[in-house]
Amino acid sequence: MNDMTQRQFPKITQEGLDALSQRIGVKIENTVEPWCYEATRDNIRHYAHGIGDDNPLWCDPNYAKNTKFGDVIALPSFLFSTSRIISGYVGGLPGVHAMWSGSDWTWMKPIARNTELRTEAYLKDLVEHDTRFAGRAVQQIYHVDFYDAKTGDQLASADSWCFRTERNHAAQKGTKYTDVKNREPRVYTQEELDSFTKYYEQEEVRGAKTRYWDDVSVGDALPTMVKGPMTVTGFIAYAQGWGGLYIRANKMAWKLQQAHPGAGIKNRFGIPDCPERVHWEEDFALEVGAPGAYDYGPERASWLTHHVTNWAGDDGFLSQAKCQVRRHNPEGDIILIHGDVTRKFDKDGKYFVEIQQRAEQQDGELSAVGSCIVELPKK
Repeated sequence: MNDMTQRQFPKITQEGLDALSQRIGVKIENTVEPWCYEATRDNIRHYAHGIGDDNPLWCDPNYAKNTKFGDVIALPSFLFSTSRIISGYVGGLPGVHAMWSGSDWTWMKPIARNTELRTEAYLKDLVEHDTRFAGRAVQQIYHVDFYDAKTGDQLASADSWCFRTERNHAAQKGTKYTDVKNREPRVYTQEELDSFTKYYEQEEVRGAKTRYWDDVSVGDALPTMVKGPMTVTGFIAYAQGWGGLYIRANKMAWKLQQAHPGAGIKNRFGIPDCPERVHWEEDFALEVGAPGAYDYGPERASWLTHHVTNWAGDDGFLSQAKCQVRRHNPEGDIILIHGDVTRKFDKDGKYFVEIQQRAEQQDGELSAVGSCIVELPKK
């Protein structure tokens, strides 16, 4: 073990928790600016392509002009790019690792092209846990409201949470990934890859073919969606559309590190670099206790909503979505997303279905669980 892997990271202290708890319920006035202020054609497309979503309702104005919207609209998960806080930019406990671990969304209306977004946010709660991954951990929950900046209409609201963990404990004593780290790296045969990529060949974007509430039954299974194989290239593709949390270059990186020293952790050259590099730098990911360079949490939540919007079609509206991340998806993993209709109901003259989702990696290990409520038209 070299000097880099033996360095000591800050710990969770009661003093730090007490100071952080004073922020609960207080509106956050000053924070880092979002990646996207507006739902432009390019911003929407970049986000969609970052999760592998080629739905023409988000990406093709010539297609979208013939829908009821008259133009492209933003995919629901695009809103991750309009708030760093909903995406995991946490305050307090400097130097303590943060892992984005889940979200609970409600959308009020579609997000039209060129909508300018405004957000309001506050720290909602702190919950202590004892975990296999890192022992003592703190679940840090934020609430964010999303508004049309010009009309004032509320478009969505969401809670999201990160787990704050001690890097040294996770790397040295955490037991969650003991078996994974002891395995030899998996090398896929072409036959194995073909058994997964067949889902790409079969993937259907429902689009203009209306899915009616009347035609859906409890117990119906959604088509399985595949994501992966996980590569660093894929993680970077997501960051291009989403913006990341701490990715900065040159003077901008230096300014961020001056303001927030915990955002500059020295790399193997002795140069301060962002903690976000756990997503593309294998050695640093291992230092924080992860099984290797891994995907982004908001990316995973966006895959689950992609799964449902493909199924619902242009006339369906994703009203609510929840996601709980259960493990890291390191390089080499392949994710299979399954879903089943578990409930049909009507409320205030509108018609809804509830869907339960389960994402598993190639060996059947649970990656994430989720649920969605979709409004569908009635015949």
